[in-house]
Order: sequence, then C-alpha cells, then structure tokens
Amino acid sequence: MTVDDTGSGMGRNPAPDGTDPGEDPLALRLEQLILGAERRYTPFQAARSAGVSMELASRFWRAMGFADIGQAKALTEADVLALRRLAGLVEAGLLSEAMAVQVARSTGQTTARLAEWQIDSFLEGLTEPPEPGMTRTEVTYPLVELLLPELEEFLVYVWRRQLAAATGRVVQAADDEEMVDRRLAVGFADLVGFTRLTRRLEEEELGELVEAFETTAADLVAARGGRLIKTLGDEVLYAADDAGVAAEIALRLIETMANDATMPELRVGIAFGTVTTRMGDVFGTTVNLASRLTSIAPRDAVLVDSAFAEELIRTGEAPASEAAAAEAAAAAEKEGEQPPAYRFALQPMWQRPVRGLGVVEPWLLTRRDPSA
Repeated sequence: MTVDDTGSGMGRNPAPDGTDPGEDPLALRLEQLILGAERRYTPFQAARSAGVSMELASRFWRAMGFADIGQAKALTEADVLALRRLAGLVEAGLLSEAMAVQVARSTGQTTARLAEWQIDSFLEGLTEPPEPGMTRTEVTYPLVELLLPELEEFLVYVWRRQLAAATGRVVQAADDEEMVDRRLAVGFADLVGFTRLTRRLEEEELGELVEAFETTAADLVAARGGRLIKTLGDEVLYAADDAGVAAEIALRLIETMANDATMPELRVGIAFGTVTTRMGDVFGTTVNLASRLTSIAPRDAVLVDSAFAEELIRTGEAPASEAAAAEAAAAAEKEGEQPPAYRFALQPMWQRPVRGLGVVEPWLLTRRDPSA
C-alpha cells in the first residue's frame, strides 16, 4: 500500500484502529491470515520505522502496485521489513535506487497477475459453499489457512528454479553487452480469425479456448527449451537462444493446433537478432519484425526472416537450397560418409515492404522430408 503526496485517503474516515468502518470483519481476518500480522502503521510511521524517507517509501510502494491509502493505519511489520530490505540494498551499494524501484515494480507486476489468477481461477472453484446459508468468505478462510504455507513454499521453489535457469543463460553470454542486448530467436504465434470468434462464441467458451491455447503453447515452449515471454489472449510471444529450438517450437505449435478440431488455424512469425530484455520482456527491431512476419504469414504456416534462415543454415539445421542439399549428399556418398541430416527446409518468398521496417525477404519454414 502506498500514500499519495496530498495525504488524501480512500473516501472514508478510518476508525481509531486504522480499519475502514465499512470493511467486512471476515475480510479483515483473511487479510491478517495472509499477511501474518495486524495493521499497525500509517505509511508515515512505516517509513520512519524502516528508516527511509516518505518519498522513497512512496516510490517503492507505487512500484509494487499498491493503492494510495492516505494516512490510514493499514500497514504491518512485513511492510516495514520490505522497505528496510530494499533501502538496505541501496545503502550497501548492491543496487542503485533506480534498480531497487525496478525490482519492486517487476516483482509487483508478476505477483499481482499470479494472485489475480489464483483468486479468479483457483480459489473461486474451490470455495462454493457446501451448505445453504454459508458465505464464500466463511469457506475461504479455512481453505486459505491450509493452502497458504504450501503455495508459499511452491512459489519460492519455482522462483529459485527460474532464477537458476536465467542466471545460467546470463553467465554464458560472450560479453557484458550481450547480457543485456542479446541475439535471440523471437517468435509470435497468432490465432487466425480470433476477432470473429469473439463475436460468435459465448464468453465462457471463448475463455476456455484462450486458456487451452495458452496452456498448450506454454507447455510446448517450455518442453522444447524456449521461454514464454507473454500471452496476449490470441497471441503468444516466446524466445529461444537457439534458432533450431525456435523453429521446432513453431512447427510443433502448428502441428498440435491443426490436430485439435476445436482450435482455429495458427500462423507464426520468427526473427533472429539483437534483442533488449527488460523486466522479463523483450524489445527491439527483431521483436517488431517477428510480429510483422506473423501478420503476413499464411494460415498454418511459419514465416522467418533472412537472419533466422541464415542461422539455421549456419548451424546445419537446414540446407541453403535443395540443390545444395543434393550436392552435399553426393559429396558424402562419394567419401563413404553419412549425408547431412537436415531437420528443416527453407523456401524463399517474394520480397515485400513491411510497415516501419522497409523491404524484407521472408522465408517459409517447413519440416524437411527425411527421404529427400
């Protein structure tokens, strides 16, 4: 929770103990259960107890996504400790103030989405009142009491696993610049005709379709060694360090969706190049190009840019052409060796202007027939 600089509250005068007279007592009990402490501090008192300025405290709280509460007594010892920890990292020189704010913002945004999902999709389905007259809150309290420690442990476990994987990728970077601006394969997968579907399907059906698409995409991306950057309902954005991995993910997405009669057709665009990473997201011309390629890709097909095609050829994942493949096979046979085993085929398409990026040469990516 944070405070606005004018000291204005949320529209009601708090009681002497800092609670809102209109708040449900059971809701307050749930809050105390989840936070593990009672409300004790106003924002000013919390900042003072943490030994930080009110200005810095407000910056941290806003970055974490907490609403302005004026000077209501609504903060706990945990809020004080969080402020003290962030400020301590700055004082020790481990983080700059700007970086500490970025840590607060990235953590707040990620966990806010997680919390919303857990309440909307998880708790809601488990808290149907078992008996007439019982409220959802009365059912929720014992459920949260049982689940909270388990979910907390699981969250920390997953975070540590993800942190270990991300750290491993960073330390393998060739130089310091590559740690921030890296060469990656970036892919967009987009459901065809989604706008029409929104007009035809009921809300519940549409929600189920989007969830099935996002779940399938997330599983495929993770299983093949890519990273799901974000989902946008009818579109997913993923990245991979290796062009072959990105290509395999794209084609498996197409194949999996094509085998599901309930799913619309899919199109994928992939580009390879320098990408700037910030707060778990990716930015830059490479990302924009991947998005544009998706918009012009045929249905149930994958379009890639020339840099991605060159990377597949360089790593031996695809031949420069079928003629080159035949030539390499003939040379191998002459030497009594196994011919190159290419996984993918690339077909150059017509060059075309792409808005904001000039003229590009897309390539159609397909699986190569093993018998070719």
